[in-house]
Amino acid sequence: MTNTIAALFASQDADAPAFGAPGRTWLSYGGLRDLSATVTDTLHAAGIGRGDRVAIVLPNGPEMAAAFVTIAQAAVTAPLNPAYREEEFAFYLEDLRARAVVLKAGDSGPAFEAARKMGLTILWLEAGDDGAAGLFTLRADGSAGQTDGTLPGGGDVALILHTSGTTSRPKIVPLLHSNVAASALHIKASLNLTSADRCLNVMPLFHIHGLIAAVSASLAAGGSIWCAPGFDAIRFFGWMREARPSWYTAVPTMHQAILARAPRNADTIADMPLRFLRSSSASLPGPVMEALSETFSAPVIEGYGMTEAAHQMASNPLPPGVQKPGSVGLEAGPLIRIADETENRLSDGVGEVVISGPNVTPGYEGNPEANAKNFFEAEGRRWFRTGDQGTFDADGYLTLTGRLKEIINRGGEKVSPLEVDGVLSAHPAVAQVVTFALPHPKLGEDVAAAVVLKEGAEATEADIRAFAAERVAGFKVPRKVLILDEIPKGATGKLQRIGLAEKLGLADGATP
Repeated sequence: MTNTIAALFASQDADAPAFGAPGRTWLSYGGLRDLSATVTDTLHAAGIGRGDRVAIVLPNGPEMAAAFVTIAQAAVTAPLNPAYREEEFAFYLEDLRARAVVLKAGDSGPAFEAARKMGLTILWLEAGDDGAAGLFTLRADGSAGQTDGTLPGGGDVALILHTSGTTSRPKIVPLLHSNVAASALHIKASLNLTSADRCLNVMPLFHIHGLIAAVSASLAAGGSIWCAPGFDAIRFFGWMREARPSWYTAVPTMHQAILARAPRNADTIADMPLRFLRSSSASLPGPVMEALSETFSAPVIEGYGMTEAAHQMASNPLPPGVQKPGSVGLEAGPLIRIADETENRLSDGVGEVVISGPNVTPGYEGNPEANAKNFFEAEGRRWFRTGDQGTFDADGYLTLTGRLKEIINRGGEKVSPLEVDGVLSAHPAVAQVVTFALPHPKLGEDVAAAVVLKEGAEATEADIRAFAAERVAGFKVPRKVLILDEIPKGATGKLQRIGLAEKLGLADGATP
């Protein structure tokens, strides 16, 4: 039964490539399984085993991918953003109750300082630049004492991540081995992944999207993952030539940056045809989906995922299925329904998106209030409230109308920022847009939009407002349009609506 991370790739061809990286030879599946056994022995010798939490603070790349896959077979993984400051590391390490932290050999930065002050075991990761991609050794600095040497099963926690914490204290999301395995298999099925597929990963590997969609789903299919050192639109097409991928997955802002550089890389796109492109973690504007599909002559598969679901919940189908711009697709793993936004019951029409399935976390750790608010029983199943508002069309495609917390309440008139995003994205001069709530002294909130123009394009605030006014009702037209060089993003490249007015210095202002 495939209900652990180890089981996902236990039977793959030993000689087949698993992990690659720029200028490196490939680590085979046989090599990855050997590495897993060595890592387990090292952890056990350091007093770390089943149920013990190991924070992983590594730069993006094949060692980060391999560390997640191998450490999870003996202990609990907790990848953290390497860009955190010492105070942030101290918070997360304490909140996680970590027993050890994995650091790149020689790292004396803020994660090391936080771990040292807390007396945690340091696991130094060493990898040679001339070795196979992802191959490493661990050296323990200190011992965590006695441990349970039993290997984890499907009901054990494999991965712990925090929610973003935009509006409150971050919540701890434990994901079981069975959750991760189920989601990986769901994605494999949705994308029809096989051993012939190769993913070019540009997603950060401290985030659920990269860990599950790029890495775990590929391993489940016996495919290969070429691990870039992060996202860089300038280097992306060079990586395509070296990696020769059949697909890549990214967030919309990354796709837009790639699209902006596509015209000068037409030869690479023609020489390295992709089977498909995948987008997730935020809604992909319809015009961007259409432009990507036309540019790469390949279908763009938009998926819908979140941490609490071990990533994927819905996905647009591959051809001959229809990809609907603006929709996150069909149910693709868990059951998806619409629920009343305040009462614990399923409903029809527009409402809160809820899910139930084997990939869904058993619940937030140490947070009974959040569990009571976000989980409920109905029709014989346990449902998780996603916080997203949405509706199904007649064909069963799910369209998100916004985050419930992000819906703009303009004097009682509700405005979906996603709808306005879609309209403004169709403006020929607009490269990126994020619509957000702007405080208003009388209405409470009004509509505003931050816009980045395409390279060489020109448009004024009045032009963009006039464009919107021809396409949506007057109350949905942004009262303020800010034309920026760059829109503030979160650590994973997602545009963040909540708090954007404050970040842009508009929280105390009012629209005219």
